[in-house]
Amino acid sequence: MKTWNAKPGEVKQKWMLIDATNKTVGRLASEVAMILRGKRKPTFTPHVDTGDNVIIINSDKVVFTGNKWDEKKYYTHSRYFGSTKSTTAKEYLDKDSTQIVRFAVEGMLPKNRLGRKLHNKLKIYSGAEHPHSSQKPVACNIK
Repeated sequence: MKTWNAKPGEVKQKWMLIDATNKTVGRLASEVAMILRGKRKPTFTPHVDTGDNVIIINSDKVVFTGNKWDEKKYYTHSRYFGSTKSTTAKEYLDKDSTQIVRFAVEGMLPKNRLGRKLHNKLKIYSGAEHPHSSQKPVACNIK
């Protein structure tokens, strides 16, 4: 008996809608990464994009545990000496709250061509409105 593998043309992708209100960032990101990757489907194949598209709304209402709002830092570097800059999670929440969730989800995806393709299937919005109503997204509850 041969092992069955999914092929890129025969995978049906749905749109999932996730409300991030009062969700912990890490737990939300791990669930979203599994949906993007397609790991919950019986047709999961590691080298093929078998996951669904994900829309996250209310990203400005996510929660960190402990003192992470003040202590968690995101670092950027431009490859010049002394150019390391750090930004706290609270500053990102004020500036662009979608980046907090995006960094968490992208850190849990593969770092290769497939991972970069999966990044494009993630849509994050800070409010409750999104422009993807014509795709008929299905509401997904995450614990």
